[in-house]
Amino acid sequence: MDSPHPYSPASLELPGFVPQQMSWEFILGIFTIFTLIVFVGGYSLTGRVKSLSKLDRLIVCWWLFTGTIHCFVEGYFVFAPDYYKLNPTNYLAELWKEYGKGDSRYPARDTTIVLIEGITAVVEGPASLLAAYAIVKNKPYAHALQVATSIGQVYGDTLYFLTAYFTEEKLDVGPLYFWGYFVFMNMFWMVVPFLVACRSWGYISKAFESSRAQKPNGANKKKK
Repeated sequence: MDSPHPYSPASLELPGFVPQQMSWEFILGIFTIFTLIVFVGGYSLTGRVKSLSKLDRLIVCWWLFTGTIHCFVEGYFVFAPDYYKLNPTNYLAELWKEYGKGDSRYPARDTTIVLIEGITAVVEGPASLLAAYAIVKNKPYAHALQVATSIGQVYGDTLYFLTAYFTEEKLDVGPLYFWGYFVFMNMFWMVVPFLVACRSWGYISKAFESSRAQKPNGANKKKK
């Protein structure tokens, strides 16, 4: 007989479900430590690059953080569909069991969610890590890549929220899971990418203005 699960609706069928074995305090604690390591370590290491401003260094840390999350955490969800059946389990499986309490579309393997997460893991994950590299190495495509990847993140998160709102079965979870997991944790991928995209858009616009200003008079006119 399958073990009962904590997700909504209770009628959701999860054959072979193995109850969560790690506490939510441990799961969130490990995630918090990982976040601190990436930001503190990344900020410290990028301090060796004298051309980077403090804000640049923070943005590099963001891209390292989000790239790792996309590739490994979300990638695990996409490519390990039986994570809720594993016994013995592992940290990533337990993390998704816990997060599923805020959005049961994950353990249910909702098609839209799997597709959104798949694109995020395969495309936006590597692009995020490449963006971090491009900033550190001052590559000419750094800002264009940041704009494109940020738009992809905002678009994916927008779909994530809207599909939950318009679904026939509304998310029936407690306020802690709704505001803590579903809203708070995902809003970072709406707010931060939007700000990063705006900043990079400004740099690209200034570069074009500067290039146009440096052209001699009549350079843009067609030769007769």
